[in-house]
Amino acid sequence: MAAASQCTGGAEEVLTEEQESPAAGGDSGAPGAGARDKPVCLIVLGMAGSGKTTFVQRLTAHLHNLKAPPYVINLDPAVHEVPFPANIDIRDTVNYKEVMKQYGLGPNGGIVTSLNLFATRFDQVMHFIEKKQQNHRYVLIDTPGQIEVFTWSASGTIITETLASSFPCVVIYVMDTSRSVNPVTFMSNMLYACSILYKTKLPFIVVMNKTDIIDHSFAVEWMQDFEVFQDALNQETSYVSNLTRSMSLVLDEFYTNLRVVGVSAVTGSGLDELFVQVEDAAQEYERDYRPEYERLRKQLAEAQSTKQQEQMERLRKDLGAVDLTTKSATENPDIAGPSDLIMMRGNPDEEDEEDSDTDDIDHTATEESKESDAFGNFLTERREVVQVRNRKCEMPEGP
Repeated sequence: MAAASQCTGGAEEVLTEEQESPAAGGDSGAPGAGARDKPVCLIVLGMAGSGKTTFVQRLTAHLHNLKAPPYVINLDPAVHEVPFPANIDIRDTVNYKEVMKQYGLGPNGGIVTSLNLFATRFDQVMHFIEKKQQNHRYVLIDTPGQIEVFTWSASGTIITETLASSFPCVVIYVMDTSRSVNPVTFMSNMLYACSILYKTKLPFIVVMNKTDIIDHSFAVEWMQDFEVFQDALNQETSYVSNLTRSMSLVLDEFYTNLRVVGVSAVTGSGLDELFVQVEDAAQEYERDYRPEYERLRKQLAEAQSTKQQEQMERLRKDLGAVDLTTKSATENPDIAGPSDLIMMRGNPDEEDEEDSDTDDIDHTATEESKESDAFGNFLTERREVVQVRNRKCEMPEGP
C-alpha cells in the first residue's frame, strides 16, 4: 500500500505554473467564458478504442489556440504516455503495476483499485481545482479505457458526484462512428449511453468521433427516423436484430432531447459546434441540476442536525437530573455544575456544608470539653503509676 501510493501535487504544481497565462482568465476567447464564475468540468467517457485520449488532446490544443488553456486531469493509471500536458495525473499518486503486484490483481482489477486509492485523495484534487478556477474556464477529465471500470465503480461515482456538487459538469460520451455502421453495434452504443445518462444524472452529449473516416449523418438519421433504422435492421437476420428492433422503440424518448455532435479528433472538425452544445448543457446544469444538488445538500445538513439533536436528547436522558445548561457562578453560587460534582466527589479536604440535626450545638465548646476530660484522665493515670512505683521503692528488702 505504501509503495503503491506516492506523493501528490508535485507534477500538478509544475504543470499548472507552465500552463498559466494572463489570457486564461475571464477575458479569454473560450465560448461563453465570461458568462460563468466557475469552470465547466467535461468528463470524457467512451468504449475502449473510441478515441477518448486523442479527443482530449484535440480539445486541449483547441483551447490553447483560443488562449484559454484548460485544467486537464488524467484518471487512467494504466496509460503509458499521455499526449497532452496534464495538471493532475493519477500516475503521480498511484503506481498501477505495484498495485497489481501487491494485491494480486489483473489489469481491470488494478485499474479499479488504483481509482479507489485515488478517490481517497480526491479532496486534494478539488482543492487544486478551486484554487485555479479563476484561471481556467474548462476542466477536462480523461477516464480509463475500460468504461465500465469508471462508470460502475464506487470510485467513479464518488469522483463524478464530488465534481458535480461544486462545479457545472457535462458528461461527454465518445462513440466510434466507423464501428457503428452496423445497426446492432449502434444500438449497443446507444444503450450504453442511455445507461450512463441515468447513472450519472448529468447533462449529456454524444460525440460521434472519427468523422474523418465516415460521416455521422447516417447515425443521426437512424435516431430521428425510426423507419430508416428498421430498414437497416431488416438486413440482419440474427436473433440480436429482433432484440435490437424491440429496444429501438424504447430509446425513442432517449433520442428526443439527446445532444449529438460529429467530431474528428484528428482534424479538429466539429469542435466549434461541440462547445456550443457544451454551453447549452452548462446552462441546463445551472437551471435543472444545481437546484437539485442544493436541495440534496440542504437535506443532508438538516439530517445531520436532527441526528445531533437526537444524540444530545439521549445524552440528557442518560444523565438524568444533572443540569447541562451553562450558568455563571454569580447567578446561583449554591448550585454546582457538572464539573463541580466531578471534582468534589470523594474529596476529604472539602468541607461538608450540608445541614444536620446538630447545627444548634457549639462545636468549639464541645471540642474543648473533650480535650480537658482527656487531659484529666491522663494526669490521673500518671499519678497512679507514680504512686505504685514509690510504694515498691519504700518496701524493705528481705534478709
